[in-house]
Amino acid sequence: MRSIQVTSVGRRVARHILRTFAAAAFGVAVCTDAASAAYPDHPIRLIVPTGAGGITDVLARLVGQHLGNQLGQPVVVENKAGASGVIGSQFVAQASPDGYTLLFAFPTHVANPSTIKSLPYDTATAFAPIGRVGQVTEILLVNQDSDMHSVEDLLKKAGAGAARNRLNYGSVGAGSQGDLCTLVFESQARIKMESVPYKSEPEMLTALMRNDVQVAFTSVPAALPQIRAGKVRALAVSSAQRLALLPDVPTVAEAGLKGYDVTGWNGLFAPKGTPKPVIDALNHALNQALKDAKVKEQFQSLGVPVLGGTPEQLQQAVVRDIAMIKETLGAVGYAPQ
Repeated sequence: MRSIQVTSVGRRVARHILRTFAAAAFGVAVCTDAASAAYPDHPIRLIVPTGAGGITDVLARLVGQHLGNQLGQPVVVENKAGASGVIGSQFVAQASPDGYTLLFAFPTHVANPSTIKSLPYDTATAFAPIGRVGQVTEILLVNQDSDMHSVEDLLKKAGAGAARNRLNYGSVGAGSQGDLCTLVFESQARIKMESVPYKSEPEMLTALMRNDVQVAFTSVPAALPQIRAGKVRALAVSSAQRLALLPDVPTVAEAGLKGYDVTGWNGLFAPKGTPKPVIDALNHALNQALKDAKVKEQFQSLGVPVLGGTPEQLQQAVVRDIAMIKETLGAVGYAPQ
């Protein structure tokens, strides 16, 4: 093979090209670092993939206000509802990864991979996790006039045998937090109830009060007014600990199903590829906001304990819960629609 001779001129040209590329690369790095260091220098959009006025929206606006205080820039909440949160989530997944468009996710975020046949993004990889926000607990309810006064009564009424009664339970769709609570409850108790889906929790609660359904796991903010008005009865809560707002209501585990603990979470995400210094700044601001006594008090008044933590903890929750929900729905033969 003929050898290639490199002249002194060629070597000078090569060195010049290398210096040019090195300078360009250094310039890009400096610009990126400078942009991250200046972050944020204008308002941030916080996308809420649900309608205005619901619990997710309320929490997002609380977080947005205090996050903005920490960062020194306004955080503007925008509602992009529809398709179980997919429309708003897709908007963020496709946004520029600069930290100025964020997603406030709710529990259905990790259920969608198991309930929707074709998502326009990969839930586990399309987003950069920032941190968990609050824990979503459900309350097991029956009609105030029901003859079921405890979880034990419910299990007896729905139990196996000749006297078995098929109870209807309300939910706001497959993969919703209340639906998952019910499916795990059925699995552990070895009972079966009939699912009746509704478009919203208020509609489902109305059905419960009419006795169209006999049982429902419902979010704390939706359930509390009806409990306090004496229209429904709380049998248990889905978390491992009792709720401060309902100290006399036992956990499902205390009421008979040992080990039962089914909760969801709200979390803050950015688009995949958002620089780590920006993620770190957002995570720090989020955790500082959640430590504020007023924020904690506001969250507790809604029955939502604050969580916080690292981006890694949020990503672990995403991966774990996607797998758990897939297994739970698969066990009952649910096929994505």
